[in-house]
Order: sequence, then C-alpha cells, then structure tokens
Amino acid sequence: MYDVIIIGAGPAGLTSAIYAKRSNKNVLVLEANTYGGQIVTTDKIDNYPATPHISGFDFATNLYNQAVELGAEVKFEKAIEIVDGDIKKVITDKNTYEASSIIVAIGVRNRSLNVPGEKEFEGKGVSYCATCDGMFYKGKTVAVVGAGNTAFEEAIYLSNICKKVYLIHRNEKFKASASMVKKLKTKDNVEFILNSNVVSINGEDKVSDIDIKDNNDNITNLKVAGIFIAIGQIPENGNLTKDLKTDKNGYIKSDKNLKTNIDGVYVAGDIRPKTLRQLVTATSDGAIAAVNAIKSIKK
Repeated sequence: MYDVIIIGAGPAGLTSAIYAKRSNKNVLVLEANTYGGQIVTTDKIDNYPATPHISGFDFATNLYNQAVELGAEVKFEKAIEIVDGDIKKVITDKNTYEASSIIVAIGVRNRSLNVPGEKEFEGKGVSYCATCDGMFYKGKTVAVVGAGNTAFEEAIYLSNICKKVYLIHRNEKFKASASMVKKLKTKDNVEFILNSNVVSINGEDKVSDIDIKDNNDNITNLKVAGIFIAIGQIPENGNLTKDLKTDKNGYIKSDKNLKTNIDGVYVAGDIRPKTLRQLVTATSDGAIAAVNAIKSIKK
C-alpha cells in the first residue's frame, strides 16, 4: 500500500516523486520504458532556469537519481488500468498496486505520417529524433517534416552535421517561434519545400528517397538518406483514461489544482491540455500535482 503512485517517470512524474518524498510519503513510480521521457533525446537544454547547456540525458538522470535518493521506489512496469475506490489500484503488466492517491504523468508519443514505407523503414532511415539518430547521417542529405518548434530544432541540429536538409511542410504557415524560423533561414544548406506533403518513403534495405506531392498534385522525388518526422504528438493513454474525462484529442482534463474528475487522481505533464509543453511546465505540473495529491490524503 502506497500513499502515492505516480504513473510515468518523465520530468513531471519524477518531480512529483521528489515533492511527495519530501513530504515523507510512501511513493511508487511506474514506468513502461525508461526514465526521463522525451527529454532524454534532447541534445542540449538551454531554456530551463539556472541550468543552461545541460543535455537532456544528464538532466533526466539527475532528476531520477534525486527521486531515488529521497526514497522513491521505481518499477519498470507498464500501467494498464486504474481502478477507483476508497483504496485505488493500478494494474500493470506484472502486478497490482494499491494507493491512496494517483498521479498520471504518462506523456505523449510521436505522431506518424501514415504513408507507405514509414513503418517499414523505421530505424532504417525513418526517425523521430534527430539528436538520437542524426550522427548516422553526417555529411548526407536528409529531410525534416513539420512546422513547429520541434521540427525547426531538428532541422537546425541536422544542418550542423548534414550536407543538406530539406524542411517539408504542407502549407506556408509555421508554428515555430519567430526566432527559430529566422535562425533556420540563415542556414545555407537548408531548403524549404512548402505546400507539399510526403506521400511515400522509398528504398530497399534502407531509405534512399521520398516522393512529395504539392498542392497541384505534382509529384517530386527527393534523394535522401533519412527522413525525420516531427509533426506533433499523441497522448499515450491506452486504457488508463477509460474513466477519466479527456478532451477530443485524448488529453486528460483537470481543474487548476490538476485534479481529474476522479477524487484522489491527479494529472501532470504533457498528457493534459495546455498551451505550452516545455520542460519547465512539466516540472511545475509535477510539483502542483504532488502537493494536491498529498492534501487529498490528509482529508
């Protein structure tokens, strides 16, 4: 029996664990994959207060070690279902655990293009993380698909190691910040291909080229060694949210205290609706959720 079970060991979940342990609570963190969430794949963090130039891996490791040193228990098991009641239960792929309160911090996953060749060549030229896989394409030509900050970050990173980078977007409007757009446009080896969609990813043993279609249905073939897809994210829900209220996109709704529609169940991080999904907002959510989860136990 735990005071708090936290589902997810990303920045939001681990921050919740730190705050709960500092309140002397018995804490279990459940994580399906590895600690750190998506921040692990970030080459360098420059926008977290007082922590400039730290890698995502180092940041996540520091956070994980801090939580564990305080006494948080971490189990690498996939949470499958939350069962409500006076004593709440979390069912995983291995066990069932009980708790007084639960914090859901399961994050999101990358959105797919859903075009021929994408699944077949994943890990063989198709990637969703430039900082993870970029060095495999040093000196080569690659494409980035997307128009948000993540896509522009990927393209900027790749422009420093690749011979040429295509930035492909379905229209002419960018979601990325003005500073990101300005920075990428200064790169001589970056070419913008707008009003176009990738319709096929081709190759034999690995990616060799892609087909793109413009708004006039003209198809162009581009020779690339790799394609990096950065077109957004999808909530990593599974069956966990079957009794939790979500918005139309699957993000878990909550009040200002991050309490969900179920008493004693809170949400933190990218899995909830918000206008800014950044490291600093994830850790903020983790702290708020933990403080209010602890308050719910005391009632």
